[in-house]
Formats: sequence, C-alpha cells, structure tokens
Amino acid sequence: MLETYPTGAFVKEKSMRTTTMAFATLAFSVTAMLGCAESKAQAPNAATAIDILLEPDATMVRRAAAANERLRKSYPKGFALDETHRPHITILQRYVKTAELNKVYEAVGNALAGAKTTEWKLKASKYSLMPLKELGLGGIVIEPTNDLINLQQKLIDAVAPFTVKTGTATAFVTTKEDPDINQQTIDFVADFAPNASGKKFNPHVTVGVATQDFLRMMLDEKFEPFTFSPAGVSVYHLGNFGTARTKLKGW
Repeated sequence: MLETYPTGAFVKEKSMRTTTMAFATLAFSVTAMLGCAESKAQAPNAATAIDILLEPDATMVRRAAAANERLRKSYPKGFALDETHRPHITILQRYVKTAELNKVYEAVGNALAGAKTTEWKLKASKYSLMPLKELGLGGIVIEPTNDLINLQQKLIDAVAPFTVKTGTATAFVTTKEDPDINQQTIDFVADFAPNASGKKFNPHVTVGVATQDFLRMMLDEKFEPFTFSPAGVSVYHLGNFGTARTKLKGW
C-alpha cells in the first residue's frame, strides 16, 4: 500500500536524506585523498637523494660565505649560503630507498665508528669551477687525504644495500621559490660512485653560482691556502645544484 506523508514531513525527510548523502560523499572523498597520500608516501620505489657530508668549522664557513657574497653580487640569481644551503664537504651522494632511511642512518653511524673526523686537519688550496651550460658552480678545493678516501669507501659499502641506481626530481628538495632540479644534478648523484669516488674524489666546498667568466677570473686570483677541521658528519636531503637543503641526521 502506498504510504502518504504530510508535506512538511516529506520535506524534512528529503532534507535529511540529502544531508546524509552529502556527508557520505565528503567522507568518501577525504578517505580517498588520505589513501592516495599514504600510498604515495609508502611507494616501494620512492627514492631520496642524500648527501653524506662533513660540516666544516667556522674557519671554512667564513671563507665560503665571503666567496658566496662575491658570486651573488656578480650573479644575484644565485643561491645564498644559509640554513637551507649549508656549506659542506660532500663525501658521498646517493639515491637511497626512502622507506629504509633509518637503516641508512644506522649503517652510516656504524661506518663512522672510530673515525675521529673533528681531529682531522684539512687544507683548502684553490678555487674550482664546474660548468653548468652558460653558468658554473664555484667551489673551494680541499686536498684529498687517506682519511677522506677511506671514509668514503666505508660509506659506499655501508649504504650499498639501500642504494637505488637512479632517481628523478621527486627525490630532491624543492620549494615554491626553487621548484626545479636540473638534469645535471640528477645525473651527478646517480653517477657519483664511481665517477667522483676513489682516485676521482674531488673534495670541495661549493660556494655558489655565477657566470663562467666571473669564476675564471676568481681562478686566476692568488688564493691564500688555509687549514680547517670538520665540525661533524651529517646526512642531508639534497636540493638543486647539489645543495644541502634539509638535515636528516647528524653525528
């Protein structure tokens, strides 16, 4: 038998049904969004571009900051050395499995056992230039030592189980102000070992970006060598140009 309702009751029931459906749709949408985010965060193939590095003492930081100021005056679009672009000496750059970062930290810590890095005396000897099309990366070259080379090999071996062959721009730190990762940076991390390890290891502190002409002018200047010591060892999340953007772990 067909049931009838007073007009007011029908309108009220219809309104309640509409509200219930709206809440159900919203709940489904939120659940789907959270599911997508969780799936992305836990993607088994996700990689993070890391830099295992030495953090220099105040002596090197001052010299790097002075050089960076010169480069920025010449090329204002370049980056400043600051809390999200830390001056550093790269020991090893790798793509590692994001899901296994904690295991990477543990492996690095084990590799550092017995290495009295803060007691090392390192010598900075000259400026360097790495071409980037019409621009270039400027650096302060550090003379390699047996301690540096041996530590690098220990770290290569330590993180090998967690290393992936290559990565994409998503493996790096990007921001609204600095949204891009150039292909040279992506390739450099993938090829770091063996292209920049062992006898090919070129320890240095990157000091900024400028035109190649300006950097060549700096190379021609007399450089006063100086000595300094590491202040610690850290793992950083890399940004464009191999910058140390976010500290992940320190010793």
